[in-house]
Amino acid sequence: MENIVKSISNLVWSDVFIFLCLFTGVYFSIRTKFLQVTYFRDMLRLLFAKKQSDKGISSFQAFALAISGRVGTGNIVGVATAIFMGGPGAIFWMWTIAFFGSASAYVEAALAQVYKQKDGEEFRGGPAYYIEKGLGVKWYAVIFAIVTIISTGLLLPGVQSNAVSSTLFNAFNFANPVFEIGSIELTLSWVGLGIVTLLAVIIIGGVKRLGQASEFIVPFMAGAYILMAIIIIALNITQVPAVFRLIFSSAFSIDATFGGVIGMAIAWGVKRGIYSNEAGQGTAPHAAAAAAVKHPAQQGLVQAFSVYVDTLLVCTATALMILFTGMYNVGETFDTAGNATAYLVDNISGVNPDGFTQAAISHHFPAIGKQFVALALFFFAFTTIMAYYYYAETNVAYIFKGTCANIFIWILRFLFLAATYFGTIRSASLAWDLGDIGVGLMAWVNLIAILLMSKTAMKVWNDYVKKRKNGIMNPDFNPKELGIKNADFWENRGQ
Repeated sequence: MENIVKSISNLVWSDVFIFLCLFTGVYFSIRTKFLQVTYFRDMLRLLFAKKQSDKGISSFQAFALAISGRVGTGNIVGVATAIFMGGPGAIFWMWTIAFFGSASAYVEAALAQVYKQKDGEEFRGGPAYYIEKGLGVKWYAVIFAIVTIISTGLLLPGVQSNAVSSTLFNAFNFANPVFEIGSIELTLSWVGLGIVTLLAVIIIGGVKRLGQASEFIVPFMAGAYILMAIIIIALNITQVPAVFRLIFSSAFSIDATFGGVIGMAIAWGVKRGIYSNEAGQGTAPHAAAAAAVKHPAQQGLVQAFSVYVDTLLVCTATALMILFTGMYNVGETFDTAGNATAYLVDNISGVNPDGFTQAAISHHFPAIGKQFVALALFFFAFTTIMAYYYYAETNVAYIFKGTCANIFIWILRFLFLAATYFGTIRSASLAWDLGDIGVGLMAWVNLIAILLMSKTAMKVWNDYVKKRKNGIMNPDFNPKELGIKNADFWENRGQ
């Protein structure tokens, strides 16, 4: 089973896909004249803007909901795995995909805003909506919706809950009890039951409760984690130049220790970078569509900034803590002839990648290091699971309407909670491979869609830029002026 899943994962994450991710980010960066740099001040200003109506959620709540999806196990375990498989140079490629990916994040979020629709007191939108309305290809939209329901509803929650269970085991050295009923062995996970109980209380409350919970938890969890990183960086400030030299030299195989692994560094840097920041994956647009703003580009810029927070801030903090202390090792890979490459760095033999960050923080704070990471990862993973549920529910609501939608949403809730629980008792490798398949399939469908819709995306961007240059701080959006069709919400919002 695990070998089959791994083979599918390798097929989805082919070199062609990695090229597509990088190409999309570079293409939109050039087309928008590098908005990730030129409009950075606007990103910060818009982040804390007030909600424009009583409908939906605020820009910051949408940012927090998207961040809760972006900031998760990828920022702790994912970074460590990237270093384990691709060497320290993988971090450089994570930065690269984040920088260019922020332009992709802008485009998908802006498109989600353009084609969002009102659903009671909430807004719903995302790739399925903009594929149908913008491209006019219903079957392609349905494919994305189905892939997203399977990925975020069944495959991805287990990655987060598995990481929580693993780090709690490392911190407190307990295992899941196994009970025998006749010839059947049943594993009981108290961690899984705890997560499922808390999750059930929140997800039943809908998107507004998800937004409120994220608005409270995200700043707290990210702030505490980054504070710990700052302390460790301060304690190792003299090593900063050497660590950055290690990252850059490893990224281009200049360092002899990691010679010949540039392909692995790129592959795992991009792979874990996308898993972490989700730029172009098609998940964050669901949260972006829920925001109440005056112009689609505003939420697009906020979502572009969230990629920075995820990768350039949180992921970098994790990488520095690991590399400062040398609490990592790099795994062997094999060439086509089956020969092992000579770049094994075995600094902490016997420790799996999910324990690298705990080992690094415990190096400086032996009394609380493992426990701190376990607590941080719990919050990171829990908020990500919340976001996953919202993404899955949005696509169920897209496919099914009325009473039928409510029935399937309740079915989704049951299956989602079961998948979350199951993740705490299955192997980490299987959980990550299933998660990679989910992320990759969504990104394949979404990246092709936003490239095909680049003309619409650029109309929205150019309209915003023109109005901002004319001194309008908070411009309105009129799709009819730009020749954009099927933007129903924006066309009818004054009625």
